[in-house]
Amino acid sequence: MSPVYDCRDESQLLSGMRHARQAIGRGELVVLPTDTVYGIAADAFNARAVAGLLEAKGRGRQQPPPVLVPGIGTLRALVAEIPAAVEDLVREFWPGGLTIVLPAQPSLSWDLGDTHGTVAVRMPAQKLTLELLEETGPLAVSSANLTGMPAAVDIDAARDMLRDSVAAYLDAGPSETGVASTIVDATTLVGGTAPQVRVLREGAISRDRLRAVLGDLLEPDPVDDDSAAAAGRPPASTTGDAAPDAEAPGP
Repeated sequence: MSPVYDCRDESQLLSGMRHARQAIGRGELVVLPTDTVYGIAADAFNARAVAGLLEAKGRGRQQPPPVLVPGIGTLRALVAEIPAAVEDLVREFWPGGLTIVLPAQPSLSWDLGDTHGTVAVRMPAQKLTLELLEETGPLAVSSANLTGMPAAVDIDAARDMLRDSVAAYLDAGPSETGVASTIVDATTLVGGTAPQVRVLREGAISRDRLRAVLGDLLEPDPVDDDSAAAAGRPPASTTGDAAPDAEAPGP
């Protein structure tokens, strides 16, 4: 069975971080803590490793993983442009539970799956993981679970599902919140004719907090079926794109 390192123990922390760095460098997978839920990580620039991540979860290329970064400097290197409104979101919510989708830097030589030219990026509020990111560079990270199963909020749950598909497990105790990050799509802020930020998954950051930063740039709040009927409008289920997969990618 792949080793588990209790990173609350200083001696195990050093060994675990060394093993994790080496595993990432070899194109292997590592389970690590974040401030939301546990994640399964691979070198974002190693296509074989990313494919292995998707395979370990039982996923296809149509569900590419987000990328965790140690700071806004790395974000600038990964995306085509950072609009002013995204700068505001980053200033308010990073590090923390907000994943932002933007057009990817077209010169990057990577393969995260069927991204359609975009990348989802987050800076986690977890010291251990930020230290690892500083050493490894950007990591493709999805929630540490099998597709269709709940995201792991402790190392035992992750290990029960992923077993030896992962080279090392970094244990930092139960997740701080157990709530996955909120994912927003800000792609139309880059050259879009109708700029608007869409919420793809509601999670750690509420719509009210997002609206306090974005104002009218945030899409209107969804209307529930009862409210829609009272106002003589069709229900939300018939007025737009289908809701994102409940097990949307990303910790």
